[in-house]
Amino acid sequence: MKSYIKLETGEIFEGSWQQAFPDTYGEIVFFTGMTGYQEVMTDPSFHGQIVVFTYPLIGNYGVNPTDNESTQPQPAGIIVSEACGTSGHYEGDQTLAEAALAAGIPVMENVDTRALVKNIREKGDMGAVMSGNPESVNVGEYEPLGERDVIDTVTVDKQITVGSGDRHVVLMDFGYKQSMVDQLNKKGCKVTIVPYDTPKETIEGLAPDGLLFSNGPGNPKQLEHYLSTYKELAETYPTLGICLGHQLLALAFGGETEKLRFGHRGANQPVQDLETNKVFMSSQNHSYVVTDESLPKESFRIKYKNVNDGSVEGMMHTKFPIMTAQFHPEAHPGPADSEEIFDEFLETIENKGREATYA
Repeated sequence: MKSYIKLETGEIFEGSWQQAFPDTYGEIVFFTGMTGYQEVMTDPSFHGQIVVFTYPLIGNYGVNPTDNESTQPQPAGIIVSEACGTSGHYEGDQTLAEAALAAGIPVMENVDTRALVKNIREKGDMGAVMSGNPESVNVGEYEPLGERDVIDTVTVDKQITVGSGDRHVVLMDFGYKQSMVDQLNKKGCKVTIVPYDTPKETIEGLAPDGLLFSNGPGNPKQLEHYLSTYKELAETYPTLGICLGHQLLALAFGGETEKLRFGHRGANQPVQDLETNKVFMSSQNHSYVVTDESLPKESFRIKYKNVNDGSVEGMMHTKFPIMTAQFHPEAHPGPADSEEIFDEFLETIENKGREATYA
């Protein structure tokens, strides 16, 4: 059955529905990884986006019950050149299409994804509609993702505690990935996951040893009215911010963010540690970045930069034990080159009784 993707700029690309769907709007983005499609499908940072997979065949090892980053698939829609019908090797596995359709997410295949992605690279991430009749759709009628409050749709609705250990980390949830919690549990931490709007007094009542500000979808400036609370919390406890959490901490301390033309998404983004000059590969998924020139020099120094475009990839506070990463040190999908960031964070927790400084 024929289907179409209509871009905000007017271009139309033809494909085929896996199953017919009503018109579906989202911000269209692309992911370059050959593998890791299940983690991408269940990453809350993709909530509200139509994800174009650039590799020609997606789904060739099925979708299993154990590798999800959240409880269900998250994108508004999925576009591939070819969706493999393989359901995996074990009982309970599904095909790519089965997993997406069961969650109410449309899948379009037989699309010229190369031409589509070249268009996005030239003109940037934009609104798009997956439709059976593109002539009846006006993409401009939809509210852009950057103007929508999307965190409420992905955050937990109540406090959750996972694992046990001598160190207690409270995770501020903006749409967290399960692998972040798994990493901390593996390293001997109890993790309490709380909604992003949890009051400071409630956090203090949990008596955390450290805080993790998670990843999540959308524009960080949509959370401006919480920034003063986030700043107070980060000044009180050893803190790690990842992806959206990195951006929010920059904003909380007086920095600025801006939207990239087509974002960083994939498992092969090169990052340089400015202290050691070491370059490592990282897994990334973000549309917004912290602007270098906006960072107050008395607050943060830049720790990591992207090799390709020089964008800020991580910061260290000059006074408080606060560290951030724009990339995903827990990977999934992607290389584990930067997993040591979790160890560095836990070391700041161990040193919390000392006068820590990162000057």
